[in-house]
Amino acid sequence: MRSRSRRAGWASTRSSRCAAPLTATAASARSRGEPAARVAAGHPRRRVRGRPGAFAIGAATGRHRVVDVAWGLGFAAVAVTGLVLSGGHGDPATRWLVTALTVIWGVRLALHIGIRSVGAPEDPRYERLLAKAKGSRTAYAFRMIYLLQGVTLWFVSLPVQVAQHHDAPLSWWAAIGVAVWLTGFTFEAVGDAQLARFRRDPANRGKVLSSGLWRFTRHPNYFGDACVWWGLFALACMQWQGWLTVLSPLLMTWFLAGKTGKPMLEEQLRQTRPGYADYVERTSGFIPRPPKPASSATGRGGA
Repeated sequence: MRSRSRRAGWASTRSSRCAAPLTATAASARSRGEPAARVAAGHPRRRVRGRPGAFAIGAATGRHRVVDVAWGLGFAAVAVTGLVLSGGHGDPATRWLVTALTVIWGVRLALHIGIRSVGAPEDPRYERLLAKAKGSRTAYAFRMIYLLQGVTLWFVSLPVQVAQHHDAPLSWWAAIGVAVWLTGFTFEAVGDAQLARFRRDPANRGKVLSSGLWRFTRHPNYFGDACVWWGLFALACMQWQGWLTVLSPLLMTWFLAGKTGKPMLEEQLRQTRPGYADYVERTSGFIPRPPKPASSATGRGGA
């Protein structure tokens, strides 16, 4: 992942929205005529376009949260590059479908983070990370933020790269993939919009957003993000090579739910926001489900 300040329902606090924030991207390309398996594994440098630009901006401004905008745009760049390089090799309908879904998701995410970041200070996560630097903070930021995110982006995007080289036509399996993607995109976009609207109201400062999608999961955007990548994985699985990329959506889900997304944000909110613990007690932590009644939630420890 995402950094994407993903929000756990609080009006006044969000950590960064890039789910796999401290580790993510780059993408691979392939020479024409190479098999799909090699495309996924080789030549990652050919598709690394946005990261150097993001690093230059971050180094010049001293604010490395710009990498979070580059996260979504990086996936879009991977998809467009793959579309060009797979010309004459993959099924046209599949190539365009996978590319469109990836670009729509990536551009929306980049716009959301970019608009939200205007005038904002450096992300506290990056400040804490760079405080550990011994020697050049810029060199340390390149290794620990940009390079790691680049590698992660390349790995997570493998289903897209492989699907673009499938020569079989679209099938019923594609409908499953699109349905899962659409579910995820809806949760992510609607969850972002609900929280943005909630935070614009000064009366909600310090309060917990517990209505809308936030009533059913503390992280509708994280859940949606994971579904997007499982949907793209399903599209890759229209041929057997796609199943080899199963670690990509697993890694994204792990970042979102178990590593840098949900755990980091909730640890901060538990320490700084009284009342958040009650929200945790009655609301699912990831997969949407009806909230617990207030009486049955009292005294329980998990989400």
